[in-house]
Amino acid sequence: MIYLVEDETDIRELVAYTLRSTGFDVLGFPDAQCLWAAMNERLPRLILLDIMLPGEDGLEVLKKLRTSPSTRKLPVMLLTAKGTEHDKVMGLDLGADDYLPKPFGMMELVARVKSLLRRAESQDDETRYTLGGLIVDVPRHLATANGAEITLTIKEFDLLVYLLKNAGIVLTRNQILEEVWGYDFDGETRTVDVHVRTLRSKLGKCGDIIQTVRGLGYKAGAAV
Repeated sequence: MIYLVEDETDIRELVAYTLRSTGFDVLGFPDAQCLWAAMNERLPRLILLDIMLPGEDGLEVLKKLRTSPSTRKLPVMLLTAKGTEHDKVMGLDLGADDYLPKPFGMMELVARVKSLLRRAESQDDETRYTLGGLIVDVPRHLATANGAEITLTIKEFDLLVYLLKNAGIVLTRNQILEEVWGYDFDGETRTVDVHVRTLRSKLGKCGDIIQTVRGLGYKAGAAV
């Protein structure tokens, strides 16, 4: 999930539409107050943050994100009409991971988002994933659903980690096969469906987190 904080409705809707059309889940907010409300429910993978916001501005939001243990490593890209060197340096000094001045092209934005997410994943040393009532601790090979420990096979655990690592992104069966089973796996994509079904069953009520995207594959997302 990507959170987009932008007070200009046209820009917010265009950016959200573009990212959704490339496979991302996006929630857009007009101000910091709405962002904080959403953050209390779920942390995103990335925040796209405008500096010039009504009320609490983007730099103030960034300061708070970087001082909280739960969000200090959360990737943040600044989107702003301010294009001076001073504003750019200030944002980066406060801990922004990237900076994209307006006006910008949508394809450039998508490319920068993908690059930032790849960097964040490669540098992530907190191999613990949380979504809804589901918590997965990779080093301890431990998964809990609503507080109850779940016994998973190695492949079920690897599948769950891969889905959570890419939460909000639609993954095709072939992508899952290649990542979880390896390029030399001789089975058919049907094996993915079987493992997903078993995994959902073991996760109980948290199984709804694994969503089927008809005609495409699966994704991890908040239960609806």
